[in-house]
Amino acid sequence: MALLAASALSCNSMPGRVLSGNTGALFGGPAPVANKVREPYRKDARLAVLWVGHATALVQIDDKQILTDPVFTSTVGLLAARLVEPGLDPEHVPPLSAVLVSHTHFDHLSLGSLEMIEEKTPVLFVPRGALPYVPDFAFDTIELSTWQRWEHDGLRITAVPVKHGGGRYGVDIALGWGGFTGYVVEYHGITVYFGGDTAYDRKVFTETRARFPAIDLALMPIAPIGPRDFMHSRHVDPAEALEACEDMGAKWVVPIHFDTFINSSDEPGQAVSELKRVMAARRIPPGKVHILTPGEQRILLGRLGSSAGGRSLLRARERAAPRALRGAPACRGHTCPSGRWSGPGSASRDAIWCAPARVAACKVKPSSAAHSGLS
Repeated sequence: MALLAASALSCNSMPGRVLSGNTGALFGGPAPVANKVREPYRKDARLAVLWVGHATALVQIDDKQILTDPVFTSTVGLLAARLVEPGLDPEHVPPLSAVLVSHTHFDHLSLGSLEMIEEKTPVLFVPRGALPYVPDFAFDTIELSTWQRWEHDGLRITAVPVKHGGGRYGVDIALGWGGFTGYVVEYHGITVYFGGDTAYDRKVFTETRARFPAIDLALMPIAPIGPRDFMHSRHVDPAEALEACEDMGAKWVVPIHFDTFINSSDEPGQAVSELKRVMAARRIPPGKVHILTPGEQRILLGRLGSSAGGRSLLRARERAAPRALRGAPACRGHTCPSGRWSGPGSASRDAIWCAPARVAACKVKPSSAAHSGLS
């Protein structure tokens, strides 16, 4: 492995450029996280976020808990090593209201991590085209197209556009399989944006603002930065991340997707340093951007009306509440052990994309009545 690393570092190859700033991390385990939260539900919070690492964040909106892109494994794709432990152990994940997966790349759709929280997950949301990559778990899996929404018990989840890419194994990327999306979550007058992975595209973000003009919190990636000639078409850098949040009019920003895995030429701390430099240059007011460390939890809106950002409870309640639950087509799940996948809108797909060891028969799984709420 050392020989391969030395060879990679001696040239201008993509692996060499990625490894150049992270060679030390190849030979040690992830850094520990001290004093991890064991009971993340906060009775004193209306809006709180706990950054687990990378694109994984636990968002609390009143009594609802939403987990984004859950990854608890020590590597992703068996190649990218973890630099720091998850900031929340899977056994301490609370009962969830929903899990959001933004796309099918290994560092966002982690099947092993979903298995760890299977019993705590009632429903998983994935972008259109990602359903064939998800095996048959105990929870329902719902595919959302851009601007499609799901509602239940006052919780509304909408898929919103981002500029990224899908796929997982190489050939499927070339074929355009495995979609990608961002999400907007609304509950009790509070609105949260989750960007997953995205490059900068002003049109995309202004369109989101036009439909959601009062975003309270944006979970926005700020890395990988480099190699920039390779990353710019798929990933925002810190300056672009702040620009995107301004385009959307987000009140608060929590940066994600940095300093967790070896997936770029960025050195540890580089993305945060650049973010702070841009914030100072643009004179971004204190309290707007909340830079968390893995395992850190921040209350943005407290139950008594005070918060880290200063939003009053009354103003939050004055917003339009989510519309009533509407009847809609059943959500879809599937299993694909071998041969072919079958499902609405697709003739067949090779089952190699599915994790055949975990399942026993191809089928379309009907949703429970409690989780039917697509529009």
